[in-house]
Amino acid sequence: MSIIAAEDLVYDYPRTRALDGVSFGIERGTITALVGPNGAGKTTLLRCLAVLDRPAAGRIRLDGIDVAEHPREVHRKLGYLSDFYGLYDDLTVRQCLTYHAAIHDIAADGQKDAVERAASRMDLAELIGRRAAQLSRGQRQRLAIAQSIVHDPALLLLDEPAAGLDPEARWKLSSLIAELAKGGMTLIVSSHILSELEDYSTHVMIIRGGRLVLHKPLAEASSEIGGAAETRQTCMRIEIAAPDDGFERFLGRFAPATRVAVHGTSASVFIPSDAQTRVALLRHCVQSGLLVTGYTEDRARVEEIYFALAQGGEDGGKSKAGDAGKAPR
Repeated sequence: MSIIAAEDLVYDYPRTRALDGVSFGIERGTITALVGPNGAGKTTLLRCLAVLDRPAAGRIRLDGIDVAEHPREVHRKLGYLSDFYGLYDDLTVRQCLTYHAAIHDIAADGQKDAVERAASRMDLAELIGRRAAQLSRGQRQRLAIAQSIVHDPALLLLDEPAAGLDPEARWKLSSLIAELAKGGMTLIVSSHILSELEDYSTHVMIIRGGRLVLHKPLAEASSEIGGAAETRQTCMRIEIAAPDDGFERFLGRFAPATRVAVHGTSASVFIPSDAQTRVALLRHCVQSGLLVTGYTEDRARVEEIYFALAQGGEDGGKSKAGDAGKAPR
């Protein structure tokens, strides 16, 4: 049974339809990367799931509970961190977490344990007596997430959690998100930093213009890239010994490839999944003079899936190395 079941969600702003018949299910214990351009409807969708906004039509169930009929019960089961969050700067980390434990109906005799558990999970135990105003940007972000999980929710919704963080803080955040999932939590993470979503996501959900474009496990999503819909695609990862200016050019000459993405000495090539085509691609690389050190089937990266679906109708699915990166802001 899915932890979330959404059916035909519709949400309207004046002169704009933010969600247009969106339906999906989220499996327990997964981490779903929610991606799309600005204005696609990502934040609106998260707010509807968090029972902060009510769709004009459709239904959402969380753990079998209708969110519109039982919002308070649903709030006990989920945590939500918005893209613009606030902290009580004059309170210590312990006081911030204790306050959020109380508003989530944790009994007074259980608040201390809940606070210490959340602080430990977010690597804040040594900072528990420090005021929020004294924390760094990354520490404040971890405190905000700790406030969202102090009641140990089954589902955690994160909207742009890495925005404004330095590379080290982003790396730590990615590790923390993965640890939460290992502990049994289900997460939906919206972000424009596609390369980091790859580090921990199990599923990808792409929304564009209020419509759901794709929702699949990452391991299956490459079947949506290039070619006819009925033709299964596979992602072949090719590694070469040293940088080669002709790497992309050689791969682009392989006719069956529907998309090529080069990342330094590594490349992803999307081809029909039959054995003959895979053998032909390797032979093509060797005959082109490439010093191949690795050749394996791999799952598509979040950024590759996103850009392939965004551009598939414009250039026939083939891309340049510069295509992979951040989604447009």
